[in-house]
Amino acid sequence: SACELAPYFGKPTMTWVDVVGIHDPHVIEEVCSQFEIHPLLMEDIMNTTQRPKIDDLGKYICLIVKLITFSEKTMDLRIEQLSLVFNDDFVLSFQESENGIFKPLRERIRSGLGRIRTMGTDYLVYTLMDAVVDHYFVVMEKMGEKIDGLEDEVVANPGRGTLKGVQQLRDEILLVRRSIWPLREVISLLERAESPLVDKTSAIYFRDIYEHTIQVMDTVDTYRDILSGMFDIYLSSISNRLNEVMKVLTIIATIFMPLTFLAGIYGMNFEHIPELKWQYGYFMILGVMLAVAMGMLVYFRKMKWI
Repeated sequence: SACELAPYFGKPTMTWVDVVGIHDPHVIEEVCSQFEIHPLLMEDIMNTTQRPKIDDLGKYICLIVKLITFSEKTMDLRIEQLSLVFNDDFVLSFQESENGIFKPLRERIRSGLGRIRTMGTDYLVYTLMDAVVDHYFVVMEKMGEKIDGLEDEVVANPGRGTLKGVQQLRDEILLVRRSIWPLREVISLLERAESPLVDKTSAIYFRDIYEHTIQVMDTVDTYRDILSGMFDIYLSSISNRLNEVMKVLTIIATIFMPLTFLAGIYGMNFEHIPELKWQYGYFMILGVMLAVAMGMLVYFRKMKWI
């Protein structure tokens, strides 16, 4: 509430306020009004469809990035919005839900480990963004495991479910790419330290995040190429399976062609057909048919068609 936040506003100490749950406009409005945040930025904070961006309004900077988490139970991605607003005195972070990404950071702050307590708000923003980007690598590792499983299934036993899984995974990779690609520009602007709120000594840290983001993007592009190749492998596997079926049917049809010809000749109702009234004519024609069939099979095997 405003009463709870009032003691922290305008103090010389650095304050970090983490707001979990941005779907209640009254809470967001109360927090933002206490720290004199522009109403337009309040709308951006509550609009979770925003792409990663940076707004430098002089007295404070607003960053919007995407939190990407991976569910071990459903094996699906969850992409949420994280908004960071900071100046020299405070850092406000707005999350859609509690996901535990910042838990190690809170423990470091409480225990006084590292340089967070001695640095400014720009360094705290760096550590928050670094936690987000580092978690991208965890998500990419999980996505890689899913791709490996699908790749084995595509080669060994492809089916409609396999194709659906590849399409779903490709959609997730494209969604991740759209969520991370604009982040490069955001970090690049922070790295240049064009705002007085970002100290030049902190620029090197943002440069580190920028390089990590490039590594994640390289991994995303690699996964996208692998998934595109999976479609070709799937189509090739289905085509090979169809070719095997067609080959068997063709061999059967080819074998029965001369047999059908012989049966047709001796099935005609002419009176004067050689061997028609022969006592062993029936067994002879069956023997000829069997010899023709066996001869064709031997020939196919010799030609390595079967």
